[in-house]
Amino acid sequence: MRNVHISLIVSFVGGLFLAGVVSAQPKFESASPTAGTATSERANEMADKGMYKPIEYTNANRPGPALVVIPGEIKSSNATFLQKFAPNNIADFGEIELSKANFKVLERSNLGPLLNEFTLAYNLGDPQKARQYLGMGKLKSTKYIVKFDILKTEQVAAAQQGFDGASIGRVIGILGAFSGSTGGARAGAVGGTAVGSVKTGDSTGVWIIGMRYKIMDAETTEQVAQGYTEEKMEIGATGTSVMGVSNSAQGGVGLDTMVQRLVQKSVWEIDSKYK
Repeated sequence: MRNVHISLIVSFVGGLFLAGVVSAQPKFESASPTAGTATSERANEMADKGMYKPIEYTNANRPGPALVVIPGEIKSSNATFLQKFAPNNIADFGEIELSKANFKVLERSNLGPLLNEFTLAYNLGDPQKARQYLGMGKLKSTKYIVKFDILKTEQVAAAQQGFDGASIGRVIGILGAFSGSTGGARAGAVGGTAVGSVKTGDSTGVWIIGMRYKIMDAETTEQVAQGYTEEKMEIGATGTSVMGVSNSAQGGVGLDTMVQRLVQKSVWEIDSKYK
């Protein structure tokens, strides 16, 4: 009888595979009307550089201690960055990567509306206040508190270059007019129009973003370790226009991707040095 049950289960699972119920990760097709064109391929190539790229953590096969990631601080006054990010966003990235590194990450939601007070207790180094919260539910097993701070977001360099053929086009037209022949004047006018239509431009901006991580003892609020890392972010645009035919592209790794990569570098160091 037992063998019959096993056979039925195997047949059922096999049927699911044949029916396509159990399948590989789904792939989604683009619904864009420009899919497959040169502009689509170029845009997708640039977008691929900003896609999430998982990294291999050195000690991921070894479980890490229980910890809580609290919202850090954003010391930068850059308006663009502050519009896109809040400390909670960065803490979310931290929870994702620490979980991938096999740390036991406890949910901040367990603190509910007390999260701000909990965070304040560790930022001020108040062990008595911190211990009050550690007695709550799952937080009893917390060993460390981790936070990620943004210390720097600044544009350190910018460069532009371009060509506008309008002036040269006018000169060619004038020289053609002085040639003394109707053919020369027409050729000058055509050449001047063609050259005058040429416009090219390139612009590049380079940003540096710096992140610090801090690990604190959950019981004493004392700092156990810290580290700092920076990444360079380049954003550029290029464009060309000739006789009404234009070609342009812009892109670069965005702020979200940069912050996530900084978190990954920080977690890699935490996993390598302090697990």
